[in-house]
Amino acid sequence: MSIQSSFSTSKYQVGLIGVGVMGEALISGLVSARFPKAQIVFSEKRSERAREISTKYGARAVDLTDLVKESDVILLVVKPQDLGELLAAISSDLKRGALLVSFAAGKTTTFISEKVAAEVSVIRVMPNTATLIGLGMAAMSIGKSVTEEQAKFVSDFLATCGKVISVDESLQDAVTAVSGSGPAYFFAFVEEMIKSGISLGLSSDEATTLAIQTIIGSAAMLEQSGKTPTTLRENVTSPNGTTAAALKVFGDSNLGEIINKAMTAARDRSQELA
Repeated sequence: MSIQSSFSTSKYQVGLIGVGVMGEALISGLVSARFPKAQIVFSEKRSERAREISTKYGARAVDLTDLVKESDVILLVVKPQDLGELLAAISSDLKRGALLVSFAAGKTTTFISEKVAAEVSVIRVMPNTATLIGLGMAAMSIGKSVTEEQAKFVSDFLATCGKVISVDESLQDAVTAVSGSGPAYFFAFVEEMIKSGISLGLSSDEATTLAIQTIIGSAAMLEQSGKTPTTLRENVTSPNGTTAAALKVFGDSNLGEIINKAMTAARDRSQELA
């Protein structure tokens, strides 16, 4: 059975707490997979934003208490520092056997489980911003009391927004460093490519077009060629050529060490948020 077929007949009532950019992306993924709009509710304090989401996707804006009482699956798309207070506010109203899916960086399933009833299941997810265009990367970790059906539902709906893998929760901080924060590293690198292109005489438009299309094509080659990044790099690097000259500068500047230090810092910060 396809994801769309299984979603269109789903028995779950899904509630979202937090309909910012990521929350909206998740609603969009559910709707695009033919999940019944009548079974999607959300809580939003800003009336203008609530009307916008309801009009765009057909989901219903409801009071937080009603959302918690009604929902079988609750997506917690809130900032890590707000999660504890939120859980304290909703814990007494959660359905028996409800599933909480947390998108809060650094917060463990144990942190959540300790604040809710024993019958409540918990899954932790680290997505990234490409979820907004259906090309996201998400890693999920199963907490206590999660059924096979619940895990499949979450995996399937995350797949509507890109790719998803399951990892041991001990690896979630590493996931954050690689894919959660990863888009920002990529954007920063492209920023510098564009700046350098301009410094070498290209116009801003020219440098931007050249850099972005180069990155798009390179990413497609990584996905479609079946070759490793190392092989693809070697294929484009002629001995003593222009690419070799550029890569030597990267090597002399310890690019690998810089990347490792940056990703380790991201991992460490994720652990601090726990």
